[in-house]
Amino acid sequence: MASRLVGGSPVLVAAWRVVLEPVKSTSGFEAYASGWIPSSRVEHSLNRWMRSVRYGGQVRRGLSPISPLGYPLLLIGLPALPLASAYPISLTASQRHRLKKMAHSHKTPYQARMRAQIVLHAARSRSNARIARQTGLHLDTVRKWRGRFAEDGILGLADRSRPGRPPSFTALQAAQVKALACQLPAETGAPLSRWSCPELAREAMARGIASFVSASTVRRWLDQDALKPWQHRSWIFPADPGFRIKAARVLDLYARTWDDIQLGEDEYVISADEKTSIQARCRCHPTLAPGKARAMRVNHTYGRGGALAYLAAYDVHRARVFGRTESRTGIDPFMRLVSQVMSQEPYASAKRVFWIVDNGSSHRGKKAADRLAAAFPNAALVHTPVHASWLNQVEVYFSVVQRKVVSPNDFTDLGEVRDRLRVFEDRYNATAQPFQWKFTTSDLDDLLAGLDRHTADHPEESSVAPAA
Repeated sequence: MASRLVGGSPVLVAAWRVVLEPVKSTSGFEAYASGWIPSSRVEHSLNRWMRSVRYGGQVRRGLSPISPLGYPLLLIGLPALPLASAYPISLTASQRHRLKKMAHSHKTPYQARMRAQIVLHAARSRSNARIARQTGLHLDTVRKWRGRFAEDGILGLADRSRPGRPPSFTALQAAQVKALACQLPAETGAPLSRWSCPELAREAMARGIASFVSASTVRRWLDQDALKPWQHRSWIFPADPGFRIKAARVLDLYARTWDDIQLGEDEYVISADEKTSIQARCRCHPTLAPGKARAMRVNHTYGRGGALAYLAAYDVHRARVFGRTESRTGIDPFMRLVSQVMSQEPYASAKRVFWIVDNGSSHRGKKAADRLAAAFPNAALVHTPVHASWLNQVEVYFSVVQRKVVSPNDFTDLGEVRDRLRVFEDRYNATAQPFQWKFTTSDLDDLLAGLDRHTADHPEESSVAPAA
């Protein structure tokens, strides 16, 4: 700012510029100056003058009110242009309904909710400054989303795609790492049993696929195709020539059919097996109960108190368990379990009772079937295929016993083991429901067909073809 004589009187000359897109200054007024910077006293007077200009609607050339220094202020330059008017917003009924739903829904993301509120305020012909005050947003934010809606409608309220940082790796490099993950480490010469993300990154750099790649980047690449080379599953080929026939017979019994004939009301299906070597481990220090933010604590060291076998017979359709403990497994313990069940009603007077068992030594082969039929004429022994104990439903019950009764195994002696198993049987039978067995003969055929496809190049290992 400088002074000069105008008509014999000293006048302060100020060069000011009012812009189309005003910026809110620290003093609170939407204008800024270029040129000389006035003193604090003059700035206060200029701010007051700019306020009158702001609310007056236009700027005219000429003298302004007197400054605090006693000199009139003379504006130099062209007349200032009027501030740009905000975009007018008009809404259809459907747009208004959708925006109100976005603005007031608790499930709408915060950003989308505030953008909808901006448009709704703008539809009431409110200025950007007023909307900014009411919503607590910056003026630039209000102006941006008001303009976006005016140009593109509701679709304009979504974030535009951003190019982001240029990719550091090519699609070919990612594909090469994925191909490496789909090979066994032994095939590549790596002394590993299975891949991990750090090992894959190290191998990729050693092969020159990339100069540097992190384990997290490899993990993201593998996740795109659900590749998890650090996991493994075991499997086995069916070794029983009659696998399909024997397995289908068991699955038909679960569906209450035998030789394509529906079972009657007086026919029952029992699944039986032995759970061997349940130990009584007496911990050297007492087990501590769980507490706040603390799991149950079991001492690792223990004294051995012996072991026993738990034999159980599970009624598949009535969800009832009959169990007993024995010092060892064998033919005699198994027959004692059969006698325990078959001496009770409704099994004693039933037309037929099918006993599903695996190929354990206690009940293997035709001799076991003849022995059972001789002792109980209404009982029939049905074997699962070799290596197919998973078809026996009593194994599901044994898994429940392992999780709820045996583990983490803290018993003072075998008597305590027997008592707990017996009490758990009563507790289980009080509320048990039949297992929801969903594996059918159709699933069996699909499984065997998949194994055949997998071993098409190795006929000596292929499974038995499904029966017509």
